[in-house]
Amino acid sequence: MIDIKVIREEPDRVKKACADKGMTVDIDHLLSIDARRRELETEFNELRHQQRQAGEKIAKAPKEEKAVLSKEMGPIRDRIKAVEEERASVDAELHELMLRVPQVPHDDAPVGHGDESNVELRKVGEPRRKGDFGFEFKDHLALGESLGLFDFERGVKLAGSRNYVLCGAGAMLHEAVLRLAWDIMLRRDFVPLTVPVLVNERLMVGTGFFPLHRDEVYLAERDNQCLVGTAEVPVTGLHCDEILSEDELPKLYVARSTCFRREAGAAGRDTRGLYRVHFMDKLEQVVLCKADPEESAKWHEIILLNSEDVLQALELPYRVVEVCTGEMGQGKYRMYDIETWMPSRESYSETHSASSFHDFQARRLNLRYRTSPPVAAAGSRTAGKTGRKVKSEIHFCHTLNNTVIASPRILIPLVETNQNADGSVSIPQALRPYMQGMERIEAPAS
Repeated sequence: MIDIKVIREEPDRVKKACADKGMTVDIDHLLSIDARRRELETEFNELRHQQRQAGEKIAKAPKEEKAVLSKEMGPIRDRIKAVEEERASVDAELHELMLRVPQVPHDDAPVGHGDESNVELRKVGEPRRKGDFGFEFKDHLALGESLGLFDFERGVKLAGSRNYVLCGAGAMLHEAVLRLAWDIMLRRDFVPLTVPVLVNERLMVGTGFFPLHRDEVYLAERDNQCLVGTAEVPVTGLHCDEILSEDELPKLYVARSTCFRREAGAAGRDTRGLYRVHFMDKLEQVVLCKADPEESAKWHEIILLNSEDVLQALELPYRVVEVCTGEMGQGKYRMYDIETWMPSRESYSETHSASSFHDFQARRLNLRYRTSPPVAAAGSRTAGKTGRKVKSEIHFCHTLNNTVIASPRILIPLVETNQNADGSVSIPQALRPYMQGMERIEAPAS
């Protein structure tokens, strides 16, 4: 949710943000509702003032006049009730409209409505194309079958389409990449968390997934709860309705969770294999920092580099792109994607999304911090008694997040890139300690 003052003072800028993000919001209607709300607030305050004055007059009046004066108060009481009812209705409508207004993106964010408008920033590593292997290339489905890594048929039997079972070395590889990423993040002083994956709907609204993306989420409607699609939801909401102190910031968190996605808008896309599935395990890094654009920009770069370091440890080629306005989503101020090279897809494909929200999520979650009063230098004129107290201020935090690693999607490039002529798959050096020293995955003995 953005500050209503921004909409009042810069409506054309907000309208442009709506157009650039491909979102339909009637900003003029929103402003008319806001104006009516303020009119009602003014009228309510004036009526209450009249009511208090009349009450004081009645209290001082002779007994025989009190009944008459009290009766004269009737129209004021009736109007107060009517104003309160209309104000509640107007507040509810305004709130629903505000939930649909997008964050105004960074001035440098590329404008466009499809991934073809994303801007490539850098490439790291040399992709292995199908023709580079020198032998018959196998995709991850064929490798999974020959090496006993994945069982899609039984996954579908258990839970329907877009489900899978990881088996043997496939399950070990899944755990290995997650544990490697976990250890890398712990060395960077991110606080590890284990969080609920079934959360209250308020957190889905607060982080910006509701109301626009409700169809993409698994709902436990009987309990008014939802299965999360990312640990971003519970971790960002960890301090909702709290006022942190400035010296507590930044908060650096990393959490592993199972993530659930209906993929409701992806019918017919990537139905085979591990690319687009209904559940995954993911490490998510979340930063809560001061409302300082320079500081949040710094943390945006840091969380992006954290994820790049994991991919470099896995020896996987990738590229970084800045995501255009139409692809970044409602709440994001600026967004980078990391796309890892997947030989079977003959393309770089998205594996990580690093997002800066500024105060968009914090306003919805009521996530704030209190500034520390400035401390005067010893011996300065302001160090002693000045007769004035310098008050602290309360601000909404800035929030950021990025995938550290998500599996099993990352297993696609991992097994495809490292396949050998004999049908085995080599294990990158960094993963071997997590694979009980295994250097290769070979077909099980028949």
